[in-house]
Amino acid sequence: MPAAINRAALIAITEKEFSKLTTLLAGVDSNIAQRPFCDGTSIKDIISHRAHWTNLFFDWYQQGQETGKADIPAKGYKWNQLKEYNADLRKQNADVSWKYARMMLEKSHAHLILFIESKTDKELYEKPMQGGGSKWTTGRWAEAAGASHYRSAAKYIRKCMREMAN
Repeated sequence: MPAAINRAALIAITEKEFSKLTTLLAGVDSNIAQRPFCDGTSIKDIISHRAHWTNLFFDWYQQGQETGKADIPAKGYKWNQLKEYNADLRKQNADVSWKYARMMLEKSHAHLILFIESKTDKELYEKPMQGGGSKWTTGRWAEAAGASHYRSAAKYIRKCMREMAN
């Protein structure tokens, strides 16, 4: 799927993928959500993870605006330490309830939409995101933090549901 190239398309794809994910989540009760699947990760883990990563995007953007540099993926971690970072994150969120994980996702999504709506096409797509350390624009980073994460979460949840059915 090609990346969005303007604010309207970014909002549309973000809302579309979030809607697909929340429709899927409507059929997941607390017992299923907290059950570890074949890789030891639960649906609740995935949802709290996605909310967290969306919020990391806001940190990166703010750091880039303030200092021209951002701690990507997170302070004290490099991209080659992503598995360790995500494992640490799962430990931190181990006691988070399913209801709270869903609320975190809703809140981070609402914040993302407000962020996107507050930016112009020029601010989102004219140049690389300050502090991002790559050629990716702010809009591309926002898409990765939202629509792309929602899409991968939905894929994981469908896999879990198939595993349960077998």
